Order: sequence, then structure tokens, then C-alpha cells
Amino acid sequence: MTSSLLSRIKNLKDQVPQAPIVASGKLVRGIGLTLEAVGCQMPVGSQCLVQTVDGEIEAEVVGFAENITYLMPTEAVKGIVPGSRVQPLNREQGLAVGMELLGRVVDGNGQPLDGLGPIKAEKRVPLTRPPMNPLTRKPITQPLDVGVRAINSIITVGSGQRMGLFAGSGVGKSVLMGMMTRGTKADVVVVGLVGERGREVKEFIQDILGDEERQKAVVVAAPADTSPLMRLKGCETAVTIAEYFRDQGLNVLLLIDSLTRYAMAQREIALAVGEPPATKGYPPSVFARLPALVERAGNGNENQGSITAFYTVLTEGDDLQDPIADAARAILDGHIVLSRNLADSGHYPAIDIEASISRVMPMVVSEEHVQNARRVRQVYSNYQQNKDLINIGAYTKGTDPRIDLAINAEPAINAFLQQGMQQVLDFEQSVGAMTTLCGGLGAA
Repeated sequence: MTSSLLSRIKNLKDQVPQAPIVASGKLVRGIGLTLEAVGCQMPVGSQCLVQTVDGEIEAEVVGFAENITYLMPTEAVKGIVPGSRVQPLNREQGLAVGMELLGRVVDGNGQPLDGLGPIKAEKRVPLTRPPMNPLTRKPITQPLDVGVRAINSIITVGSGQRMGLFAGSGVGKSVLMGMMTRGTKADVVVVGLVGERGREVKEFIQDILGDEERQKAVVVAAPADTSPLMRLKGCETAVTIAEYFRDQGLNVLLLIDSLTRYAMAQREIALAVGEPPATKGYPPSVFARLPALVERAGNGNENQGSITAFYTVLTEGDDLQDPIADAARAILDGHIVLSRNLADSGHYPAIDIEASISRVMPMVVSEEHVQNARRVRQVYSNYQQNKDLINIGAYTKGTDPRIDLAINAEPAINAFLQQGMQQVLDFEQSVGAMTTLCGGLGAA
């Protein structure tokens, strides 16, 4: 009798799903960006609610030390007192994704910001996923038309490539992103506006993106006044949404503005929980997270689509040797550099073709295309190298035929490289214009 009862109890126990025991805790310290709690048994990355005198605020576990759990609030910290209760947040895990995201504006948690009601999710996916086996990725073989003549012709981008957009503040990064959004032939555009001015978010959506392009776009906004945790999640949410559409077999254009703000957000979090600083105050975890984020873009397997990604990199003081800029160049498939001198002279888009390169261009265009692009670069570079001599009248015409050609071709090349903000020039038009330009430059 007893053995039969014990056997039944054991069978019933085996049928009960086992869940980790999660205990509530209390705050013992709040300093800077972090809150410290004791008594919590929650894994890193889990969400919780912190009781305050004004209600509840949401926070995330970002680290621990012995019996102390470090929390990072997702909103402004106010109304907390010693001993405030920390309670685990029980809700569905992961990011809600689906085709209903098209045309919507969401925050770093995937919650709508546009006032158009809740988003019906087809499924939920984690913000991070295991790295893709590089041998299962499709090779980059096709060019991507971005509607910008200078990029289509001189710095051709392949479908599935990861490019950096390097520039200082106020040189035209956002405008160039808008031009690519309007001109791209991608099926879906995902834009991550992370750490930028809040005013620019609405301007980008209404003035730069436009109503028609917005229908195939998803905008993730985490402005500068949000917490570093939300800025960090903003980039990861944008990439996760892009991965969902790639898994549906679609070709996605991913625009992240900016990768530097992502690195700064991780720096704020890491320093707040005690990680030691390294290069220019950036802790080692920053340089570990950058490639982890960037490598998630690119081509999928044979049954999936592709993610062609542009990451803007803010070069402080136009210094291309900034630690984040230097790290980004090493992990990206090319970079486009915007020049402040060109922008100041009214040359838009202010693309410096001498400093810009696409590492996959030879694999996606013809040999004739590569030779023509190289010829334009050579003539343009000859003029730039001798520009000071020419401007002060120290160069005598006829001294060097190459410089004479550069002087004569300079107006045509400058006109070729410039383009109106609302103008869209497709790939065939761009290549045809470059071929015509090279016809007047002669052989190298």
C-alpha cells in the first residue's frame, strides 16, 4: 500500500514541469546608472520590476557580484528608497515579430511609438541567437542598387555586404541614409535610430523617409535621452527584426545610426557595473559586442534572403583613428567616408571616393566596371593631390599630362559624384554615366 502510494506520488511529481525558483529581493544601493539588490535569484538579462514611491519601474539584470545583483533601469530613476522591493517580471520572453511590423515605429523593446495600436506578433524570437555557421552562408555575387550614383558606380555594394558609413556630426549621414532608403531595390528596409537627437527621429520618418517608402520599412527608435540599456537594445532589436525578414526569404536593407552610440551605451553599462576601462575608456566587452552584432547581418543560407547593412560610425573630430572607427573598419566589408571639406563646399553627397572602398566590389561587377571605377579614382586623386598648387597658380599647364587631364576633367567628375537629395539614379544609369565619363578620360 505504502509503496504503491509512493510510486503514484513519484509519477505525479515527474509530470509537474520544473521551473527555476525565482525570489524577490530588495534594493540596498542606488548609484549612478545602476541599482544594487540582494535576495534576487534572477539570471543576467532577465527583467524585473522595482517598486518606487511613484509606482513601478522596469529594470534588467546586467551583472552580479557574490550576493549583489546589479540592475539597469530602462527609464529614468526616481522615487526609489532603500529597501524597495525587486520583483521578477513574468511576461512572454523575446521580441514580437511579424509582417505587421512593416510601416511601424517601435522602441528598443519592440513596443509601438507611432500611436497606431498594438502589433500583432506572428512569433516571438530572442534578441540574440547563436552565430550562423559561415559555411552555410550564400556567397555575395549580386550588386545591390541603392539609388546613389557615386556608390553604385565607384563603391558598388553587394547584396549581403556589411558597410560602414564614417563621418563626423553634421556631414550628411542621415540624408544619405534617406537617399538609400528611397532608392534601394531591397524588399524591406529596417532603420535603427539609436542615440541620436529625438528631433531627428520624426524628421527622418516624415521628411527623409516619406510615406511611400515607410510602407516597406520598420523604424526602431531609441533617442539619446533614453537609458543606455534601451539604446543597446535598440540596435539589437533592429538586427533581430532584419533577421526575421531574412528568414522569410526577403532581401533586407539594414541601416543602423549609429554603431558608435551602441558602443557608448555598452561602455556606460560596463563601467557602471565595475568593468575596467581599456582604450579611451572603452572596456573590453565593447570590442567583443561589436563583431557579435555586425556578424548577424549578411547573407543567409540557400533558403533565406539577405541583410545588406550600413552602420554609421561617428568619428569624433573627424578622426578616423578613433578606437570604434578602427575596430569597425576591421570587421566590416568596406567603408564609405563622408568628408567635412566636401560638405562645407556644398558637395552632396559628401562622399570621399579616395578614402572609401568596397571589398566585395570585384566579385559583383564586371572587369570593365572595376577598371572604369579605378580610372575615375586615379584622375580624381591626381587633382586632389595637386589641388593646392593649382589653386595658387604654382602649376604650369603642360608640365604633366596627367595633371592637365585632371584639371580638365575635374568639373565633369564633380558633377558626376553629386546628386540631389530627392533624386534616385538606378544601377544601370549610374554605370552608364560612369562609362560615358571614362570615355572622355582616355586610357590610364
